[in-house]
Amino acid sequence: MRAPLQLLSFVLLLSLSVSCSHTNRETETKTGTTATLLGAGQQPQIAVDTKGITRVVYGQEDKIFCAASRDNGETFAEPVLVGQLKGLYLGMSMGPQIASSTNYSVVTAIDKQGNIHTYRLDHTTDTWEKTAGVNDVPGVVPEGLMSIASGEQDTFYAVWLDVRNNKQNKIVFASTTGKADAWSENKVVYESPDSTVCECCKPSIAVNGKQVNLMFRNWMGGSRDFYLTRSSDNGQHFSQPQKLGNGTWKLEGCPMDGGGILLDSKNVLHTTWQREGNIFYARPGQQEVQIGKGRNCRISGKTNPVIAWKDGADLKLKFLNAATEIVVGKGSYIETAEMPDKKTLCVWEGENKIRFRKI
Repeated sequence: MRAPLQLLSFVLLLSLSVSCSHTNRETETKTGTTATLLGAGQQPQIAVDTKGITRVVYGQEDKIFCAASRDNGETFAEPVLVGQLKGLYLGMSMGPQIASSTNYSVVTAIDKQGNIHTYRLDHTTDTWEKTAGVNDVPGVVPEGLMSIASGEQDTFYAVWLDVRNNKQNKIVFASTTGKADAWSENKVVYESPDSTVCECCKPSIAVNGKQVNLMFRNWMGGSRDFYLTRSSDNGQHFSQPQKLGNGTWKLEGCPMDGGGILLDSKNVLHTTWQREGNIFYARPGQQEVQIGKGRNCRISGKTNPVIAWKDGADLKLKFLNAATEIVVGKGSYIETAEMPDKKTLCVWEGENKIRFRKI
C-alpha cells in the first residue's frame, strides 16, 4: 500500500501547486468589474510591437518585470525579470517605461541618483540585457519623470525633465537606433523663460515616421498649462512650443500630474490633460473639451481613441466617439493600449497589485 499512498500524496501536492498558481492569476470581481491579476507591483506601462505582441512592464521594490501576451491581451505569460536597479523610482508616474519596435523592446528606468538606465529585449532571442544609460550628464534627472516611444525601424526616442546647467527643470530629448548600445547627445529642447517648466509633471511623446511630438506642462507667468513642440526630422529640430487649449491655470505649486498624447492612424494629433481637477481633450490650435473630473489622464488608440483617468478610487475611460464613461475598476493608476483586434487593454495598479481587463 505504500506506493499508492505516495502517489496519492504526489497528486495532492500537484493539485495544491496548480491551485496556488491559478490563484495568483485569478479573475476578480470584488469591485463589481471583472479583472485578472497579473502580479504584485506598481506603475504598469504597455507596448505593442509590430507583430502584435503586447508587453506590460512594471516595478516592484528595486526589480523591473515584464509580462508578454501573444493573444491580444487576453492572457499573459508569467512575468520575467528585466533587471534590478538599486533606488528604482516608483509611484507618481515615475516607474519604468517601455516602447517596442520591429526587432527590439526598450525599457528605461530611473534611479534616485537621477540617472536613466536602459534595458533591451531582443525579439529573436527573447532575452533582456542592460545597455547604455540615456542622460549624458550624471545625476540630472532627480524628478524621475520621462516618456519613451519608438518608430517601426528600431529607433527609440526619450524625453524627460532635466536640471543640467542651472538646477532648473527643462525639457531634454535623446534617441537611439537598433540595439540601444548608445544614446544620442542630449538635446535641450525647451527652457522656460520663467526659470523652470513644471517640476513634477511627466512629459509625453508621440512618434510617427520622422515626426516627433513632445507635450509638457509649462510654467509661464504663474500658469501651469500644457505646451506642444514638434519635429519633422526625427528630433533634430523642434518648433516653438504652442500652448494647448484656451483656458489657463494660475497655480502656486506643482499639480504633479502629466497628460497624454496620441497620433492616430490618420496621423491626427490628440492630447488630454488635467486642469483644476477637470480632464480635458484638445487638438492643437482648437478649444479644449471637458471629458470628466479627476486626474492622471492618458490617451491611446490608433483607430478608436480612448481617454483613461482616475476619479477618486474609480478608474474610468471614455472613447472619443462615445457619450458615456466606463468604470474599469478601482485603483490609483491606469494605462491603456489598443490591441490588434481593436479592443482596448486596460492595465492598472491598486494596492500594489497589477490587474488587467479588455474592453
